[in-house]
Formats: sequence, C-alpha cells, structure tokens
Amino acid sequence: MMKRTAPLAAALLLAVASLSAQTATKRPISMADLHAIRDVGSPQVSPDGKWVAYTVSRADLKEDGHDTDLWLAAWDGSRSVRLTNSPDDESTPRWNPDGHRLAFLSSRQNEDHADQVWLLDTDGGEAERLTSVKSGVEDLAWSPDGKQLLLVISDPDSVEEGGSDSTWKKTPRPIVIDRYTFMSDYTGFLGKLRKHLYLFDLASRKLTQLTSDPRYQELTPAWSPDGKRIAFVSKRSADPDRTNDWNLYLMDAVAGAEPKALTTFEGPDNEPDTDSPLAWSPDGKRIAYLQGGTLKQIYYAVTKLAVVPVDGGAPTVITPDLDRDANTPVWSSDGSHIRFIVTDDRTRQVAEVAATGGPVSRVVAGRRTVTALSRGGEHWVVTSGTADRPEELFAIDGDSLRTLSHQNDAWLDSVQVAPTQEISFKSKDGTEIHGFAIRPPDGIGQKPYPAILRIHGGPVSQHEANFDISWQIMAAHGYLVLAANPRGSNGRGEKFSTAIYADWGNKDVQDVLGAVDWAVKAGLADSSRLGVGGWSYGSILTNYVIASDKRFKGATSGAGISNILAGYGTDMYVQEYELELGKPWVTTQTWLKLSYPFLHADRITTPTLFMGGEKDMNVPARNNMQMYEALKSLDVPTEFVVYPGQWHGFGKPSYVTDRLKRYLAWYDRFVLGSQ
Repeated sequence: MMKRTAPLAAALLLAVASLSAQTATKRPISMADLHAIRDVGSPQVSPDGKWVAYTVSRADLKEDGHDTDLWLAAWDGSRSVRLTNSPDDESTPRWNPDGHRLAFLSSRQNEDHADQVWLLDTDGGEAERLTSVKSGVEDLAWSPDGKQLLLVISDPDSVEEGGSDSTWKKTPRPIVIDRYTFMSDYTGFLGKLRKHLYLFDLASRKLTQLTSDPRYQELTPAWSPDGKRIAFVSKRSADPDRTNDWNLYLMDAVAGAEPKALTTFEGPDNEPDTDSPLAWSPDGKRIAYLQGGTLKQIYYAVTKLAVVPVDGGAPTVITPDLDRDANTPVWSSDGSHIRFIVTDDRTRQVAEVAATGGPVSRVVAGRRTVTALSRGGEHWVVTSGTADRPEELFAIDGDSLRTLSHQNDAWLDSVQVAPTQEISFKSKDGTEIHGFAIRPPDGIGQKPYPAILRIHGGPVSQHEANFDISWQIMAAHGYLVLAANPRGSNGRGEKFSTAIYADWGNKDVQDVLGAVDWAVKAGLADSSRLGVGGWSYGSILTNYVIASDKRFKGATSGAGISNILAGYGTDMYVQEYELELGKPWVTTQTWLKLSYPFLHADRITTPTLFMGGEKDMNVPARNNMQMYEALKSLDVPTEFVVYPGQWHGFGKPSYVTDRLKRYLAWYDRFVLGSQ
C-alpha cells in the first residue's frame, strides 16, 4: 500500500508546488489594469440555436474612448469568431429569420455620429449600410418573413426653434423649452423630441413612418409571430411628461393603423428604463411583460412578470408571490413556460415559471450576476459574472453553465484577484443587512486594514456578486473595501426597498455604518483609518454619513446633492420629487429635513473630495458645488473636480482613470496620513 501510494503523494506534492509557483507569478491588480477588462454583452442566439452573436467592448486608450465589436460563438463551444473590427462601435445585433444575416447599429462612416442600420452576411463579406437617417436609429427588429425591419427613430432637431437656417449658421439657435419634463441625461434638453416607429423595406430600401402623433413616443416594439401586428409601449395621457403610466399598445403593421391599448394599469407597464423586451408567445396569442408598482411608488416598487392576451382580456400577473424584481422574459419554444432574470439578494439569477403562473423555480442559481438572457431553438445563453471573474458568455446546459467566451481569461491568468467575502451584520435597530468585504490579496497590508466604505447609487440598486475592478484596485492598494446594501436597495423585497421612502439618510445611514462596526469588531478594519465614498445616490448617502458620524478621516463624493431644494427644476427628477416628497411649497419641511447635510454642514469635519460631470443632468455638478462651498467656508479640507463634457456616467477612459487616482490619493492623504 505504501509503495503504491508514494507516486500519488509525489504527484500531489508536485501539483501543489506547481500551483504555488503559478500563484507566485501572478501580480497584484494595479491602476494599469483599470481598462484591461473586456465587457461582454447583448447575446442573441440564432433561430436554429447553433450560433450566438454578442458584443465585446473595450477601452480605446489611444482615442480616449471605447470600441464595441460584434463576435460570434458556436453554441457547442467549437468556434469563436470576431465579426467586426472597425474603430466605430457596433451594437444591437439582430438575426434575420434565415439565420445567415445580422442587422446591427453603428455610426461608422457617419460624420454626424448617428447610428444607422447595417447588414452583415455571417457566411462572409463586408457589412452593408442600409439607412441614412439624420437623427439616427435607436432600435430595430426583423419582421418574421425577413423582408422588413421595424425601427425606432427620433424626431430630428427637436430642440432648435425659430429663425431661418441662414440666421444661425455661426451661432447655435436658442433652445425653447415648454415641457414639464424638459431634460434627460446623455440627451440634454428635450424640446419637442419624440421617438416613432418606421418600417424599412429591404427590397425597395424604402422607409415608411408608422406612427407620427407629436404628443407621444413609441418604444420597445415587437413583431407578432405572423408578422401582421406590432406591440409597443407608450404613454398616451393628456400630458405624458407628467406621468410614468406606460402601457402596452397593439397596431397593425401598416402606416396609418390605429393603436389600441392592451393594458390600462395605472403604473409602468414594461417601463423602457428596465431595458426589458416585450415577448410574444410562440402562438402569437399572448405577450409577456413587466408590471411595475403604483405611480406613487415610482422606482421603489418590485417589477412583476405579467401576461396579457392580445385579442382581449385582462392581464394576469404570473409571479404574484415573488417579492423580487423580474426582468427579460423569454418564452420556451412550446409556449408552456417563461424564463426570466430575477434580482435576488446580491445576485441576479435565471428563473422559470409556467406561462399560466405557479411556483417559480431557479434555472441558474448560485452567487453570480446574470445580465442578459436569450433563446434560439432549444438553446439558451446568458452573460454572467461573479465576484472574482468578469462577465462572459455561457450556454445553459440543464441547471449548469458552460463557458462560450474567454475574453478575459488571459488577463485573469496574470493577476492576483483579491478575495471577496459575503457578509451579514446587524444595523442599529437590529435589521439584518448584507454586503461584501474585499480584503487585500495575500502579502499586501496587515490586519487590521485601513478600510473604505463604498456606497452604491440608485438608491434602488445593489452591490452584486459581479466583478468590480475599482474594488480590486483599492484592495491591491492595501485597503479593506466594505460594500453594504442598506435599506432602499433591491434584492430583498419591496418592504426593504421602500423603507427609506421620503426618509433618506436615516435607516440607510445606520445600515452602512453597521458594515464598519462589523469590520472593526471582526478585527479586519482599523477604526482609526476609515474612509467613505460613492457616486450618485452613493454620494448623497456619503454626505448624510459624514454629517452624522465623525469617525471617517476622508470622503469622496461624486455626482450628489445635499440641498434637495436645489434639485427641483435643475435635474431630471421633477416627477419623482413631487410624487415622493411633495411639492416644495406645500411640503417644505420634508425637503428641509432631507437637506440636513447642507443645512447642518457645520457638523462635518471629514475632509471631502467632491466631483461631477460638467454636462450631468441626472445629478448636476452644481449640487455638490454647494457642499464644496459650505465646507470651504468652514475651513474643512475639500476640493471640487469637474470633468468637462461628461454626463452622469463618464465616457472617456482618461477621466475614469483620473477619478480613481484622485480617490486613492485623497484616501492616502487623509485616511493613511501620507502625502
């Protein structure tokens, strides 16, 4: 026995030595890796299920931008092919019903940088441009016979009013605003902009407008399986700007046809912001979609999966007892079941329910984040990532996943990923809160670590089991990163998310501070070296935290607001403000209560770095400017950094790099006390 097992023992020793050597050769993740990851997304399975088209996006550091290309993977994993290689983005791949051609959107060869429709034969050959629309194409869908494309196109020049063209050759026209909702991040001032449906005939190359009412816009269109009708979502009230009451509509696929309402629920039915498609049943008799909450609940409500018969009858919510957000419904080929993405505690998984309702089962579970779901024939694919691996493309084989793309394998093989731990702890009032702790890799730092509390935006969002390169860089820099999901986050049900309704900076402050208390008690965090920071609502909550607790030595606060009154009419949330907080001249005390970081700035002693994008219309930079000015007046160390030309999310890699460098420099200076 001893003689027979000795070779095995020797082999095991060699394997361990080899693994140790491999680990030793891996280097810590650094700032140079910030843009190394390739983002995989938009999977589309071919009609026969044999191929998957998807996008791969990477940073183009030379041009200080991003480049997205189309790729093709065989469902059996035997081949992977790059389809496009232009410096311009290609997005929104859509298979022709014959499974040999892909339509997609790209601004290539377009001086206006507006997306047009292109057609590519996957058997070989160059892509062909199909449209030349001045305002660009925003979405597309093939007709079932493959002869037409259904397009979503914006009205052109919607914010420019008055004067002849010759008057404004050198000077931009004045922008005339007469709408209740008149701005949108990444778009700017809206003017009279609307989005309508068009048909593009491939044989004649003729573009025909289907909908044109200047009061409304039509989004997320979907063809019926027989190609005779089109479903879409729209707000068709007296003033669509004053409501979020989206409903489903149905019309014949011909110009001049009158749309009829399929749903009348007073709330968002398949709100476009969810990025969830309308899904026709294979027999064309039903449509699956998302039903939100009441108008008053705004984004705090849980979205449920619903089905509506297209020839009359009331919708049915088929996940009435699932207290979690549903998204991206996809029918099984026989129409008996619907699979969808469900947002759960720190994860997003694939679930399944009978088309008539019933128990919900998990198809793809585990501690991961699924971001997209697609089916072709009997084959299913997802894009998914985990806390220690960036997103890739996977085939669903039964209840397991099989990797189809390897876009980030080479990079992962060269770096040492910091370990991520899921944590649970008690808030001040005893509520259980969940989150993550990311420790520095082995050999970096010594416990207890200096710690940074990172706060997510939303507020109805969550930190998820997905790879975050900024966390990894901070951990490799020697910091313990704490990421809590306080009340207001999704993934824990509607009661949990609505707990902060009109009560910001109270329970959620207690909850994120609970993460710090847990880490200090566990011996992981050094109580004398603590930092905090976040973006968007993460910035708002950061400002509440430093106005409530003096233990933090440094803070970074980006794209936030603390004088809430200053947001009314200056950002894009007028509907949400009035629904949740009331009109400021009626419920003034509520607005003042929520503005306490600004109105009580004299309680803040934490040195704070404020930031914002110059063009941000989501949470404009000027709102954090007020906090900067307040701390400057109080002689609290502070700076304000404005990034030119940037919206709420940054598009230039150089600015993303600069921001993270400034985070670390600020924390090093004030949390570590180093210059």
